Amino acid sequence: MVKGILGKKLGMSRLFVEEGRVVPVTMIQTGPCTVLQKKTVENDGYEAIQVGFDYQEKTKVKKPAAGHLKKADISGKFAYIREIPAESIEEHTLGEIIGPEIFQMGEKVHVTALSKGKGFTGVVKRWNFRGGKATHGCTSHRVPGSIGASSYPSRVFKGKKLPGHMGNHKVTVKNLTIVDVRPEYHLIIIKGAVPGAKKGLVFLRKV
Repeated sequence: MVKGILGKKLGMSRLFVEEGRVVPVTMIQTGPCTVLQKKTVENDGYEAIQVGFDYQEKTKVKKPAAGHLKKADISGKFAYIREIPAESIEEHTLGEIIGPEIFQMGEKVHVTALSKGKGFTGVVKRWNFRGGKATHGCTSHRVPGSIGASSYPSRVFKGKKLPGHMGNHKVTVKNLTIVDVRPEYHLIIIKGAVPGAKKGLVFLRKV
């Protein structure tokens, strides 16, 4: 059994649970994922399952990719091809479809995705600096301040909190709870927020 699945973040909503409480949830379209290759210890040094997600039938496919997919008897193209760890690869066959039914309601999962890109930002937004006083005479409102280290060592230490690119990093949020699983819609509903923008690629992994 594979330990995770690829999906696409659809957005956030809210759900009424049995106790009558309103729970903020994230809707994730998980799969269908197609098994394209089985990685073995003999050939690759480890065991894993290579899957394709977001199938695109009418599109141009380069010959190397077409030959790789032909082994699984697939014609077309996938927007995403990733490897997923598996407890036992013997349970899976090439061309097999993996869906959200591998998860259960109430199960804990780790969710990995690229966070939203914020572009080039200053220290106030990026590192929550307080900034200067908003009064007459103050000329340093949203600047980092002095970063020098005098004549020695005459350089800025690595890791200094400065302006720069913010977001668009690989982020994992751990131990999120699955509120509902709807295999007929390829849908998994998770309590809380997950990283990334709408329609972004998401990887769900069993704890």
